[in-house]
Amino acid sequence: MRMRLISLLTVGVLVVSLAPLAAADVYKYRDPRGHILLTDKPMRGMKLLKRYDLRTGRRVPSAAGTLAQMRERQRVLAPLIARAAAASQLRPALVHAVIRAESAYRADAVSSKGAVGLMQLMPATAERYGVTNRRDPEQNLRGGTTYLRDLLQMFDNDLQLALAAYNAGENAVIKYGNRIPPYDETQGYVRKVIRFYEAMRGDDKLALR
Repeated sequence: MRMRLISLLTVGVLVVSLAPLAAADVYKYRDPRGHILLTDKPMRGMKLLKRYDLRTGRRVPSAAGTLAQMRERQRVLAPLIARAAAASQLRPALVHAVIRAESAYRADAVSSKGAVGLMQLMPATAERYGVTNRRDPEQNLRGGTTYLRDLLQMFDNDLQLALAAYNAGENAVIKYGNRIPPYDETQGYVRKVIRFYEAMRGDDKLALR
């Protein structure tokens, strides 16, 4: 009871102190080590526990919505994902797993670091692969799948290293001797995508290659 009261009071203090930023929200996260973090910006690599509207102090739904809503977005995007995966010679299940981890199939997803779209392309990556509109699902998928294919080739088809590079950048993987960088976010990301991938490979429609 006391811990709950402390949490609510902390949020209340943040709501008052950040009140001038009326357009912002307060996000409550748990990081991979179990620590609780309150921030006014969305973060990656941590579990979102609650989100509060600064104007009311009340909890608001997660941007990703319910699992059913995510499944519907997945269904609608499946044909585009299948084409992009085939063009890049990737398993559709792998592309689905990355998209689920990156954006929960939201074409309008934007990270705190500036990554945008289904496969969360950074501006430099988008420019490298000729993506002019990162919010466009077809362009985003083309750029993201091509980048993922190139990373697999760069790291001799080592899926864990390719995923680590997708999250942290290829230079970070190279810097640490072609190993997963010792970043909590990156290590958690690799585990998450592989977990999604293994689950999705059980679906014959997603494991064509």
